[in-house]
Order: sequence, then structure tokens, then C-alpha cells
Amino acid sequence: MVKVSLCMIVKNEEKVLGRCLSCLADLMDEIIIVDTGSTDGTKNIAAEYTDKIYDFRWIDDFSAARNFAFSKATGDYIYSADADEILDEVNKERFRILKENIFPEIEIVQMYYTNQMKFRTVYNYDKEYRPKLFKRLRGFTWIDPIHETVRTAPVVFDSDIEIIHEQEESHAKRDLEALHRAAGREGGLSGRLFDMYARELYLAGDTEDFKNAEGFFEEVCASDTCSADALKTALCIMVKAERVLGNIRKFFKYAMKAVTAGSASEMCLEVGDYYMEQEDYEEASIWFYNAAYETESIFDARSRGDKALGRMAECCRKLGIMEKAAYYEERVKEWKENAGIE
Repeated sequence: MVKVSLCMIVKNEEKVLGRCLSCLADLMDEIIIVDTGSTDGTKNIAAEYTDKIYDFRWIDDFSAARNFAFSKATGDYIYSADADEILDEVNKERFRILKENIFPEIEIVQMYYTNQMKFRTVYNYDKEYRPKLFKRLRGFTWIDPIHETVRTAPVVFDSDIEIIHEQEESHAKRDLEALHRAAGREGGLSGRLFDMYARELYLAGDTEDFKNAEGFFEEVCASDTCSADALKTALCIMVKAERVLGNIRKFFKYAMKAVTAGSASEMCLEVGDYYMEQEDYEEASIWFYNAAYETESIFDARSRGDKALGRMAECCRKLGIMEKAAYYEERVKEWKENAGIE
């Protein structure tokens, strides 16, 4: 049977660390805890499960901390976990079976990450595959019978294991502050982090977050080198940012730019909400209709679903068109049922 090293980075996780480690301890052959500056009882709890506890000076880089943790592992595979994760008994048994039967050529095992919509941050779905188990030492193999080459793509296995992500609180504020700092560094953000920053801002940002982000996304909008998709994303953020910040002239400036770049349902929803606040329900309904039926979403699938349809129903009621209001209310129910939203 393969040996598995658990690698975790933690800071002030005394509320949840014991719960996590109690789920995993009997599955792991080695537990490595890297503490990035706890001031509570985190390290005392960790010490109940392992003596391999290391301090790592925080340098505002999660990858650096995880790489340090991985460097301490000695097992055949490394399992990467966060302190707010749980494995129930069914999935612990699935993990045991995987450990007993894993093929040696498998280099990455993906597991379902669940309960992601609890705090409604960057996700439109409650369950997704994530890479969680990694072969510590990767062997390279020659492939193809002629013009042979080394296989560089990892062998990935999609397991049936479901990890419950049981957060105690939203991490959106922490993540947005970290993304803001990263955006200000030389080299800026990778495409992946740019998308994450925009998505988290749209779904969970507050006034301070949008104020911090305004300059960065404004520069993207003014760039003549960014891709069409990046421009569309940045414009959508600027429309919401200027509305949140109360800059109505700039709000309409970026809304018009967004229309020419190819409208997104989120942008239409923002403009509709503006007219709703002005009690101009006819104009608002036009934008909500476009959000629901004429555009696609970038960040939030609900912006072209129950949110837009629900606002359409509200506009119809305000205008005294009760039959249409009832129609859109039924569409809201249908959309939520199909999306699995209560």
C-alpha cells in the first residue's frame, strides 16, 4: 500500500484544525503542519497529531508556503488539505480504498470539493473537481513507437471522494486584499488570478474592495494589448465599481463601452438596477430582459437567471402588468429548480 503524507499550511485555525485532523489522522502515514504565524492554540492542537510542525515566515505567498510544506514530505503521495475541510465516514472509506488500489502510474488524484456556495463568493456551483493527491516523485516515461517523446502531461484520476468545505466564515475579504496586493506588484496578475480577482470582486466585494480595485481595472480597460475577453471582464467590473462608488458619469461611460465590447448579463443587470432605483421601471425592464435573454453571464449564472427574471417580475408589478409578472415569477421558480437553488 502506498504511503501518504498530509501537508497543511495553517494560521490561527484552532476552531477547525482538530476537526480536520481527526478526520484524516488514521488515513495518513505522515502529517506535516506548516504554521505561518499563529497567535492562538493552533500549534498545540497540531501537536496532538504530529511532531512535524514547522514555522514559515509569511511572505504573502500561499504557493511558497505550500512548496515548503511539500518539501518536508517523504511519502509516496502528498495529500494537500485546508483546516476547514472534512471527510465524512463514507468518503474516508473511499479514500482507504483508493489508497489500497491506486495504480502507480497515477500522478494526480482529483476529488470533489463541495459546499462551495455557503458564503456565495466565486462559485456558481456547489461541487467541482480539484487536484488533491499528488505523487511526490514523478517519473518520466517515453511514449510513441516512433518519433518518441517524453510524456509531460500528468496522469490524472478523477475519484469519487467528496471533501466537505466547512468554512466558519467567508474568506472573501482576506482573498480580495491579497489579490489587490498581488495586482500592484511588478508583473501584475496571471490570467487565472485576474479572472479570480474579477469574479470575487463582483460576487463578494464591498465599497472598500471596489475602491482598491478601481485603478487596476481602469488600466486594463485603457490597455490596447489585453484580450477581448479580459476587456469584457474589466468593463463589467468597472460598471459595477462605479455604481457602488456612486460615480454615475463613469458608470454610464463604462456601461456604453461594455455595450460596444459585447454586453454581459451582469452589466445589463447593473444598468437595470440603476433605473429601478430611479423608479423608471419601463427602462429597467428592457435591461433586465437583455440580461435574461440576450446576453451571457461572465461571473454569476444567476444574473441571467433568477435575478434578472425576478426583477422583470417586479417591474411588471410596478407597471401594473400582473399577468406578465406572474409569468416571470413562474420562470424564476423553474430556473431555481433546474439550478438546484432553494
